[in-house]
Amino acid sequence: MFTDPVLQKRAKRFVLLTVFIYSMGFGIVMPVLPDLIRELTKVSLSEATRIGAWIGAAYGIFQFLMGPLMGNLGDRFGRRPIFLVSLFGFGADFLLMGFAPSIIWLFIGRAIAGGFGAVFGPANAAMADMSTAEDRAASFGKVGAAFGLGFILGPAMGGLLADYGTRLPFFVAGGLAFANGIYGYFVFPETMPKERQRPFEWKRANPLGALATLGKIKGILPIAFIYFLWVCATNIYPATWAFFAPAQFGWDSKMVGISLTLVGVSMLLFQSLVIGRAVKRFGERTTAMIGMGFGLASFTITAFLTNGAIALTLNVLNGFSGMAMPAINAMMSRRTPPDQQGELQGLNGSMSALAFLMAQLVYNNVLSTFTGDRAPVYFPGAPFLIAAGLSIVTLSALFFLSKRDPASAPA
Repeated sequence: MFTDPVLQKRAKRFVLLTVFIYSMGFGIVMPVLPDLIRELTKVSLSEATRIGAWIGAAYGIFQFLMGPLMGNLGDRFGRRPIFLVSLFGFGADFLLMGFAPSIIWLFIGRAIAGGFGAVFGPANAAMADMSTAEDRAASFGKVGAAFGLGFILGPAMGGLLADYGTRLPFFVAGGLAFANGIYGYFVFPETMPKERQRPFEWKRANPLGALATLGKIKGILPIAFIYFLWVCATNIYPATWAFFAPAQFGWDSKMVGISLTLVGVSMLLFQSLVIGRAVKRFGERTTAMIGMGFGLASFTITAFLTNGAIALTLNVLNGFSGMAMPAINAMMSRRTPPDQQGELQGLNGSMSALAFLMAQLVYNNVLSTFTGDRAPVYFPGAPFLIAAGLSIVTLSALFFLSKRDPASAPA
């Protein structure tokens, strides 16, 4: 474990700041993305939803392919260079989208972000370097809390910036990412000791190779399957909410921003104040099951909601479901040797990307189908019923396929 207290404090601060800026940038553009798509294509909201699904798919495809490569490069050369490349790729993505003269540039920007701009894999790997096995759930919870804090400010800021056009939010997000990358160049130390760096192998630097290698670790594959299913379910919000809320509640960009801000507040509170205590009392497995249970209830209720005020209240309660992801991640990290933490987080990034790809294509196309002119019945909540069904499958898999938490991590 990376133990220098001064450097560790500085490194943790930068990792959390980076995740915060990432989520804030993502949140800034979410309220205006449907409007920008419609501006560039001159189509209806229903058709813009379908196009938005394919733009999100471009992100998912490239992150799926590049996640294990970035993770294995991190295990070979350390977290610092991979982190900085990711940050600058993230900034380039938003500037390209901000200057986009046509819809194809939105696809190119998202592809760049998927390939190089995803920061969660390197962030979680760096936090694993600086945490004991017992503390990793709390550390991953802090990463989630930083994401939630960014979501408090991002959507609200995006809704306000929308008054000045659909492009300004992208420029602000890109500027923040580049500024953070420059800051990190001067302050972020390497968190992975050289003795733990391992040779780079191309056969492991792809999703199937990483899965095959990590699959040799006892107990990893069932939890990886559970992780994938849960990410598929929870991606209903980043994939669909900005399109669903206007269709279901008639909200504008500002109201979408406010609703996402409430989600951020909730995630921040639960992942910074609750999950560490919950894991110590109930264990990682039970904490994950509690989070999934709340997620299942939230998805089911949202599917049939027509009252926007109740939807805002439910967004506040979503923090309970946010406890599941750090707990599942910690279950996998606990079982993985230190020199494979980057590979694990790279695989998680690929699974998240594949889940996001499927969420974009499934949820948004279903939403478009049930809100378009030819809809068999007008029912914007249809995607949330699919997410609820996935939650039932995930909760069942966690109960039957995973065993109790091991007493210690591998040496």
